[in-house]
Amino acid sequence: MLLATVGLCLQPAKAQIAKIVDDSSGRQFFINSDPAPSRFAPASTSSKFGTPKSRATIFLPAESSFAGHSRPAMTIDRDGAERLVREAAERHHMDPALVRAVIETESGWNATAKSRKGALGLMQLIPTTAVRFGVYDAFSPQQNVDAGVRYLKTLLERYNGNLDLALAAYNAGEGAVDRAHGVPAFRETRDYVQKVQNAYFRPGSGRMEGLWTNPHAIRKEPDSTGRVIFTNE
Repeated sequence: MLLATVGLCLQPAKAQIAKIVDDSSGRQFFINSDPAPSRFAPASTSSKFGTPKSRATIFLPAESSFAGHSRPAMTIDRDGAERLVREAAERHHMDPALVRAVIETESGWNATAKSRKGALGLMQLIPTTAVRFGVYDAFSPQQNVDAGVRYLKTLLERYNGNLDLALAAYNAGEGAVDRAHGVPAFRETRDYVQKVQNAYFRPGSGRMEGLWTNPHAIRKEPDSTGRVIFTNE
């Protein structure tokens, strides 16, 4: 999947750069953190021009590594994952059927899934998104689902309930959607939006009626002369 990350923008002067070090792999992730995560103290450094900078370095223990190797304790069966989906959806006032459709498309319900671009877990969170929503172990199904549901809700609110745009941003990033003023012309993103909606709107998905209509559904409508026209416009 494309990086579902926050669009790049200029940060206020007080913004801090947080460096996450995954000590199981040695990989480093840098994120904008304003304020810095409360459980870590920022370190003050100086640039070559002598201007102070604020930077927080976050070291995560291997047993709770942000993007460490999957562990037996982190695996979960479909029933357990469904329970997490129901609980997170109820907690954040979301339709569980939509969350299920995203998980089905993102990871195929594989809690240990890891994409070649670094997206992790059931809802395929990338590091910046995971940290943004307080995740310290992206392979924890509970943390992963809860953060994914909150992110999806944030996107729906940002785009005023436009399901196409929210799903496109989940896949390609808010910045890509904003720059395109709609669903980006990436084939992968357009296919992704269609796949999630196919899963969400299919019969038996359990979706809550009346929340959204399928913008891609073919409808039968009579024209002014009485002729029947089939359209998805």
